[in-house]
Amino acid sequence: MAIEKFEAGKQFAAHLTATDPLGSYRDRFHIPKKRDGSHAVYLCGHSLGLQPKSARAYVEQEMKDWEQLGVEGHFQARNPWMPYHELLTASTARLVGAKPDEVVVMNSLTVNLHLLMATFYRPSTERHKILIETNAFPSDRYAVASQIRFHGYDPADSLIEMSPRAGETNIRIEDIEALGQAEGERIALILFPGVNYYSGQAFDCDRITKAGHAKGCVVGFDMAHGAGNLALKLHEWDVDFAAWCSYKYLNSGPGGIAGCFVNERHARDTGLTRFAGWWGHDKESRFRMGPDFQAIASAEGWQLSNPSILALAALRASMDIFDEAGMDRLRAKSERLTGYLEYLLKQNGSNRFQPVTSSDPAQRGAQLSLRISTNGRKVCDQLAGAGIICDWREPDIMRVAPVPLYNSFMDVYCFAEEFFRAIGS
Repeated sequence: MAIEKFEAGKQFAAHLTATDPLGSYRDRFHIPKKRDGSHAVYLCGHSLGLQPKSARAYVEQEMKDWEQLGVEGHFQARNPWMPYHELLTASTARLVGAKPDEVVVMNSLTVNLHLLMATFYRPSTERHKILIETNAFPSDRYAVASQIRFHGYDPADSLIEMSPRAGETNIRIEDIEALGQAEGERIALILFPGVNYYSGQAFDCDRITKAGHAKGCVVGFDMAHGAGNLALKLHEWDVDFAAWCSYKYLNSGPGGIAGCFVNERHARDTGLTRFAGWWGHDKESRFRMGPDFQAIASAEGWQLSNPSILALAALRASMDIFDEAGMDRLRAKSERLTGYLEYLLKQNGSNRFQPVTSSDPAQRGAQLSLRISTNGRKVCDQLAGAGIICDWREPDIMRVAPVPLYNSFMDVYCFAEEFFRAIGS
């Protein structure tokens, strides 16, 4: 791909915004306001996505049916509640590059990771290690360490944390492959993110999966920062399992319902060990209320309880927009947005901050992480006071996420202008 030539100045930002083929999607979202009533520059979709304007109607339809139908809404609502989660199956499969029977929307992210590890982390004396990245999201590390302890092992012996080389901020894929070659026969599970929440590094999931499988490891991914951000091909890459939340890039609202992927070669195996609940039971016999569990022969077989319809409705509003826009087009715009942001930051030449996210678009999501060693929190707060919403991660990282569905090139320009003022003060 040819490197796009950007230009400095507000006029160029206005040109990019006016000619953006996906620019109209911004109008489909509620943008927070500044005190003067103008739109804030919201660059925090990696933490909480914005509300689709259609979400209220989707949720209110279910509130109305609940009001008017009570329990009969399970079968007589405009969108009957019993199979409501199935309304999201096709769009979820398209989003993550899966077959419909490989995905299900359910629970929350860490719950899903535990449920999947109950099946896919089966340690033995010879093979009991789990490989993750250093600086993994804390909840992932807690979950992995607790799974190791649950099986009677010690994280000090069974947890491998992969770090970048000295002086580098991103983990090289060849180093992951080399570690897999050296330690793979002792590794039961590789659990990496699609995108590291802290550095913004996007990982080559295809090569990681191939490296793990070559040594007999199970390979799973936390796609909290991948789903709705990267163009995923989970089935094609032959990933064993993946899980993600939906309140970040998928705009389902705070605490929104999560999702997971189980490769069809596992999903169709109803004899796999799992934690069982009645919503994962065979649909034809579920209401016979028998004592013996019979798993659905798909990713739905990992369900426990019937899901929140209101949470599903909010997510459905956003997923319908994703289907319209198309993940490939969104990813292409995302690379332009971060490329433009990187260009503008380089124009400043300040030594008070350092980008830690890769300059290679293929190795980053919709995020640049900036290391600010002095008064960084003050800079972030000053931006917030000016209506530029990013976030801060201790000890020294500011995360900036231009999201292609609702952020514009002008947003990126305005951030850069205010950031230069703040970093120089």
